[in-house]
Amino acid sequence: MVVTKHIAPTLDDVARAAGVSRSTASRAINGGDRVSPEAQQAVDAAIAHLGYAPNRAARSLVTRRTDSIALVVPEPDARILTDPFLAGVVRGVSEGLGGTDLQLVLLLARPGERPGHIARYLNSGHVDGVIIASHHKDDQIEPELRAGTLPGVFVGRPFDTAGLHYVDVDNRAGARVATQRLIDRGCRTIATLTGPQDMTATLDRFDGWRQTLTRAGLSTAAVANGDFTVQGGTAAMEKVLDEHPDVDGVFAASDLMATGALQVLHARGRRVPEDVAVVGFDALGAERTTPRLTTVLQPVVEMVAAATSSLLDMLAGQNVHPEPRIFIPRLVEGDSA
Repeated sequence: MVVTKHIAPTLDDVARAAGVSRSTASRAINGGDRVSPEAQQAVDAAIAHLGYAPNRAARSLVTRRTDSIALVVPEPDARILTDPFLAGVVRGVSEGLGGTDLQLVLLLARPGERPGHIARYLNSGHVDGVIIASHHKDDQIEPELRAGTLPGVFVGRPFDTAGLHYVDVDNRAGARVATQRLIDRGCRTIATLTGPQDMTATLDRFDGWRQTLTRAGLSTAAVANGDFTVQGGTAAMEKVLDEHPDVDGVFAASDLMATGALQVLHARGRRVPEDVAVVGFDALGAERTTPRLTTVLQPVVEMVAAATSSLLDMLAGQNVHPEPRIFIPRLVEGDSA
């Protein structure tokens, strides 16, 4: 039996079928200008009839596009699997690219990686655009992105916002809402469990907690630094109880840290909320804690959708307004405060 090998149609085949030159067919396929509506229609019909699939490598030489965008999460890969905020970011960007031909490239931090490695990759022409989430001050992504021409959007406020696009939640306002809830309950020794000190979300949430307590004439001494993880919340809560045994309110800067705090309080025989009231931040999985966590909503789905939409507009050549998109947080009722 003779097996006939199917030969994929070429650009020349498309040009002949459409009755146009090879260069016209190439421009029509690659979205170039100087193609008449009649020629574009003929090329489109020829592609459909022949089942032609453009060679991506050859196409990129013409368009200087890679048809891919990067999602940068400068965190270890274990955090992607355990942190609901980061998992939501990945899922949101992937869904936001639905209906496009763009592929998603996920870039994570690796142990021992030199600062600036990811930033250098981004400016080497491997992707057409980038979304950055959970970035840290020493990542060097901000200055590299500002100095280059790669379109990019941050999920979370950069340290230096000049010339950079970003979306964020009003972290200070969210912390004020959380802290005021504890004050309204009658708490008077209110601690905070912070996130990493090299992230703007941490600093803004700390400021909101401190401002609210200061206005109420309450002490801001009960502070323990964490890292937005359950383990970090456990260690921070242990430190607070050791140093401030009279604590009766806790604002944890993430729901994961609040989860760790609840575990420690239970182990130490402190009732929640009767002895110590707890408020978290994120509203991602708070319903799975015991008691159900009172928390502040960070609308990650809407934030990521806005960031992805802005980046797609940039790639389409549209003017994107430089003003950031800031989302308003709100308290989500639970049983812990």
